[in-house]
Amino acid sequence: MNRWLIVLGTIIVQMGLGTIYTWSLFNQPLSDRFGWDVSSVAITFSITSFALAFATLFAGRLQERWGLQRLIRVAGVVLGLGLILSSQVTSLTLLYILAGFVVGFADGTAYITSLSNLIKWFPERKGLISGISVGAFGTGSLLFKYVNTALIGAVGPAQAFMYWGIIVLVLVVAGSFLIREAVVREQAPKSKEGSKQVVARHDYTVKEMLRTKEAYMLFVIFFTACMSGLYLIGIVKDIGVQLAGLDVATAANAVAMVAIFNTAGRIILGALSDKVGRMKVIAGALLVTAVAVMTLSLVPLTFGIFFACVAAVAFCFGGNITVFPAIVADYFGLKNQSKNYGVIYQGFGFGALAGSFISALLGGFHLTFIVIAVLCAISLLLALIITPPGQGRRARQRDKQMNLNPSSRAG
Repeated sequence: MNRWLIVLGTIIVQMGLGTIYTWSLFNQPLSDRFGWDVSSVAITFSITSFALAFATLFAGRLQERWGLQRLIRVAGVVLGLGLILSSQVTSLTLLYILAGFVVGFADGTAYITSLSNLIKWFPERKGLISGISVGAFGTGSLLFKYVNTALIGAVGPAQAFMYWGIIVLVLVVAGSFLIREAVVREQAPKSKEGSKQVVARHDYTVKEMLRTKEAYMLFVIFFTACMSGLYLIGIVKDIGVQLAGLDVATAANAVAMVAIFNTAGRIILGALSDKVGRMKVIAGALLVTAVAVMTLSLVPLTFGIFFACVAAVAFCFGGNITVFPAIVADYFGLKNQSKNYGVIYQGFGFGALAGSFISALLGGFHLTFIVIAVLCAISLLLALIITPPGQGRRARQRDKQMNLNPSSRAG
């Protein structure tokens, strides 16, 4: 099987899935059409994001039952129908159910399984391949910013849902025909002197993974990375207007810039993690994010400072969510990647909600950015001290043996 055909199929699928990140384009048009409050309409995307993360808990089991190709096709059909039926809604409740939960659950199911499968096909290039797959997701959102803008202008938001749903259905189902499911044998313990990467001692089940402290440390780091990026993406235009004093049109350019730097971070930091080590990339991204959000909170913002900080956070966020699938594979093995990463991926769902809740509780951007910076500092410390499960214990045992047998050092 030509692995690069599987890459192409996954790219097509992920581009279709990534179109959900254009949701903000529909907030004001739907508000104008139905008289709903804009903030109430915007809640739909929070539900979508949470449902996307929630779906990853079940996707691995569904894949075992149905097979990968069939699961992705079903998810593509459900995703497309969810958007098509959203064109007929006349209440917020139905919008939340269809465009929120149904679309998000279908999207998350296809996202986690197609990404995890591609990593299994390229175990020697996990970071790069993860970057290509997740980068395609970001590219889909960037391209469909223009497609959905044109559709809304031409036929209105309701009919735009219908055409959007049809296009996404075709993309995901068509891409699934090029995808083949990888078969992973149980890993033998490996060690490579001087290697930048680690290899799991064996393939952990979810239960085994949850018995390790490293799983919870990774969850905290991922939650922090996702919360910082998702919160900024949701309010970037408002920051430009309120904190940097930009006009609405200029501040709106930051939305496109976020998509561009987000996609660039996915590809560049994904590939870099294969060469310098994944946790080093995560640590660097957390440090840059902390500096950027503190600057947004404490420094008088000019046009240049605002865009530099936004670009930095978007770049690091894209890199973080790209490198994490490879980290989970490195730490816990490839065989149960969909299930294991699905658990850690709940940090994305909680991160999607936490920023808005903290902002509402604290009353604005400034204090929220300070909280994010503190969380980044804590997660940075965790990234610097974390090691794969059992590795620290084995290193201590080796040191103890060396101390007990000095002649072995001489040898």
